[in-house]
Amino acid sequence: MEAVPARARVYVAGVALGALVCLCPLPAVHTPWWAVALPAALYTGCECLTRSRAAGPCYPVLLAAAFLLAPPAAALAPLAGALLSPVEGRARALRRVWRAARLSLATWAAARVHWGLGGRDAVVAPDFPYALGSATAAVLAFCLALTLLDGGLSALGVRSPATRPARRARPRPSAGSLVPSAGSLAPLAVHGLAGLMMAVLWRSPYGPVAALLVLLPMYVAWWALAQYHRERAAHRATIRALVHAVDIKDGYTRGHSERVGHASMMIARELGMDDERVETLRFAGILHDVGKLGVPTRLLRKDGPLTPEERRVIELHPEYGHEMVRGIRFLGEARAAVLHHHERLDGSGYPYGLAGAQIPESARVVAVADAFDAMTSNRSYRRARPVPAALTELRRCAGAQFDPRMVAALVRALGRWGWRPAVTQPPPVPGPGEPRDGAARKAP
Repeated sequence: MEAVPARARVYVAGVALGALVCLCPLPAVHTPWWAVALPAALYTGCECLTRSRAAGPCYPVLLAAAFLLAPPAAALAPLAGALLSPVEGRARALRRVWRAARLSLATWAAARVHWGLGGRDAVVAPDFPYALGSATAAVLAFCLALTLLDGGLSALGVRSPATRPARRARPRPSAGSLVPSAGSLAPLAVHGLAGLMMAVLWRSPYGPVAALLVLLPMYVAWWALAQYHRERAAHRATIRALVHAVDIKDGYTRGHSERVGHASMMIARELGMDDERVETLRFAGILHDVGKLGVPTRLLRKDGPLTPEERRVIELHPEYGHEMVRGIRFLGEARAAVLHHHERLDGSGYPYGLAGAQIPESARVVAVADAFDAMTSNRSYRRARPVPAALTELRRCAGAQFDPRMVAALVRALGRWGWRPAVTQPPPVPGPGEPRDGAARKAP
């Protein structure tokens, strides 16, 4: 919505007009001004807190208003917060109008469904089985309204500004994410239940002050979620920086780390590992060669064959890598993979000559992924092999160099998803005495 097309402006104007129509009071229904002002002020405070610090509990306040008030009065609750909270980019006035109108319409829809099902009486004199049913229907109406409104804007080729956080470094749940799908049922239930609890406490003898207590655990949960996302973003930034440094230093293997991470992830998924462990093994594959930062660049870029002394220096890179990453706690077993990915099942690998089950499972996964990508990519000493030829070589070396389970898992994964390796370097002509083939003879 940076440069807003005319059709999108017309659409926003239509939504705003619809919101104004929804504000028309129902006949014979009188709502005291303070009953509207309190949830409106509370929502405004939540919006300001959310936009300036960590993610906060905003939508339960709107749902509580939908449960407590008549539809036109409930539609007033989000207006002040949506209009006053800061926005980024151009067309700020239009963005504020859009945000206020869509939230007003969604809250009105939730209140209208709740009112029509008699849920207001169930809140005043709590009848929880019935109250839960009408509240669920209202929450679904709220989400459906947001989905349809955002979908209409997307159909015009404009991304809804309400789906972007005001500060990208501080993620928060967006309104556009509140869609009744399998992946969002849990957030829907939490929003709806919190809003219902607020409404019941609001109508109880304890009054609105007790309702505010519902927001405290919600705020803590949102703050923890924001912290988690910031931490994960920092983790990814750390890994990107390390991999970028390796790619700069060893130009022949540029892109190799990302591909090994992808192949490691494919193997892990084929073995039935959970999502968290799959992600850890992806990190292991990406960082497996980070120790090359400690190897002299002249050795990594040497055109001729390596002397035994030079090879021994390069073979120190797993230990260098482990020293670099061992203090990064979130990597978990990926650190062992960095240290042991050149071990062999028969005990002839390095750095410690581990054999069989002594080699960590993560290292056995990365060893297969590493060798596979090395064989299917152009290197300074040989041309890339076709994928079938590389798999044949892996099968031949299974049991001596590679874990047969990992090889079989990679074969199954490639049969299911295929492989499109990125060739990043032209194949130079090998010099005299340089190795030309074989997974077992892969460059360190």
